[in-house]
Amino acid sequence: MTGLRWGILATGGIAGAFASDLRTAGLDLVAVGSRSQESADAFAARFDIPRAHSSYEDLVADPDVDIIYVSTPHPMHHENARLALEHGKHVLAEKAFTLNRAEAEDLQALAAERGLLVMEAMWTRYLPHMVRIRELIADGALGEIRAVSADHTQLLPSDPAHRLNALELGGGALLDLGIYPISFIWDILGAPTSIRAVGRLIETGADSEVATVMTHDGGAVSTSLSSSRAAGPNVASIIGTAARIDIDTVWYSPTTFRLVLPDGTVQESYTSEVEGRGMQFQALAAERLVSEGTLAGDILPIAESVAIMGTLDEIRAQIGVRYPREEV
Repeated sequence: MTGLRWGILATGGIAGAFASDLRTAGLDLVAVGSRSQESADAFAARFDIPRAHSSYEDLVADPDVDIIYVSTPHPMHHENARLALEHGKHVLAEKAFTLNRAEAEDLQALAAERGLLVMEAMWTRYLPHMVRIRELIADGALGEIRAVSADHTQLLPSDPAHRLNALELGGGALLDLGIYPISFIWDILGAPTSIRAVGRLIETGADSEVATVMTHDGGAVSTSLSSSRAAGPNVASIIGTAARIDIDTVWYSPTTFRLVLPDGTVQESYTSEVEGRGMQFQALAAERLVSEGTLAGDILPIAESVAIMGTLDEIRAQIGVRYPREEV
């Protein structure tokens, strides 16, 4: 490992979960930045962080920080990640990676120009149960994969002024929740060859439900569902000619799965044993990539994150969601 020194940009709930998991993994968390000194100080005290900065600019200028975890809402990811890259810091940015593909391409180009890692914090990809699932697929345990399905549904605040519902703040179920099943489908089947999407919009113009049907190379099909107004089972399945994998709720967090033969025989049962929430695995991967000099990424290459943003752009176009700043 490189022993990277981590700084956390912003102090919301996801930042707290990440900080806790960094501590669990014994990684070097040295600084936090917020828009107020009070917030930064409170966060630093909570997680025993040596330095608390009252601005994002001061955080990224800190010479004792090597890598920045961007934990702001996704409409701010491009601006915040770009700021960090411009100051010579590696970046792990929360998902959805950006607001759209154009912003993602800009970060990809800047990171390549500066010789830095920029990586989407799609933590699910790095969880032990997903590592085992990819091993089973690579070993041919499922035969030919014919179909993949996944959902991410939650009962979230319905207040039109809430960030999740405000179009000007990138609100909507797709980028907050749908990114999980879409990225999962990409992980298993690769890029879609066709996309069909339907959605339901709320009074603000943001999406509350989105369903997709996609086709992939070789003819495989996938389905996904996201909703911010109702809570479903949050399960996923990968169906092959030789076996299927059923991933239990909540499939995108540390969980259990079964490898099931066509006659119903359970050939393998897997239970995740993870300390904390499991966000440390993506941080460990980032440190490994920097150590190896594999700055384009491997489990989730930056080129794939960019392409996934393109898939989300197309889904939004089909359901009629466009963010105000995209009108410029």
